[in-house]
Amino acid sequence: MFDRPIDLAAARVLVTNDDGINAPGLKLLAKVARTLSQDVWIVAPEQEQSGASHSLTLSRPLRIRKLGNRRFAVDGTPTDCVLLAVNTILRDKAPTLVLSGVNAGANLGEDVTYSGTVAAAMEATLLEVPAIAFSQHYQNRSAIPWKTAEAHAARVIRRLTAEPWPRNTLINVNFPAVAPDDVAGIVATRRGRRKIGDGVVERADPRGRPYYWIGPLRDEAPDMPGTDLNAVTEGKVSLSPIYLDLTNGPALAELKKVFS
Repeated sequence: MFDRPIDLAAARVLVTNDDGINAPGLKLLAKVARTLSQDVWIVAPEQEQSGASHSLTLSRPLRIRKLGNRRFAVDGTPTDCVLLAVNTILRDKAPTLVLSGVNAGANLGEDVTYSGTVAAAMEATLLEVPAIAFSQHYQNRSAIPWKTAEAHAARVIRRLTAEPWPRNTLINVNFPAVAPDDVAGIVATRRGRRKIGDGVVERADPRGRPYYWIGPLRDEAPDMPGTDLNAVTEGKVSLSPIYLDLTNGPALAELKKVFS
């Protein structure tokens, strides 16, 4: 178990994301972090890395660009950012907590396997730094309700860091697409089921050559009670513990019988 509670006032907090160094969600999360700690660092991708998942750049060198006091951009993935932040930028003193987001759009169900936002928190967890991923849900073609994340993020962070949670586990937080005062509560959930990318759009470029665009995003539909998707659909903030040990325990036990 990670030692808890974290003394947020004395904590070194690393803020990162997958939407890029200039994303509004990153600025929002850094603002929230600074209400909790005086030692807040930002290390985020130069460009948007949505859908990058837990990819690591191995085929070329990476560059770090200092943009200001405790603010850096990396020309790589969210995983690269956390790895370089912990091992290079903050090597004198590792972060106490990593906050990733706030992502423009929810990361629910199978989204977590594609999400660079979640992957940044995953990398921190593998480096034994507690981590929370944040995403703000919104309805297609509507404005992103950033004020909802801003209004509730600090309380979520305080409550999570006041409790222990297991190693190899990150917390995935999704804010619903409602106004701040309309949030119906904060609930612990399991991961639901929704698959993105089933609809592939085919078009032709000006020279007649085909190209393909993965999407579109599906409209939200209520999932089984107790899931992240169901909670967000009901206007609640969803908190899901994501475990990094992907071993199927029962299947392993059966395989051991076969291959003993």
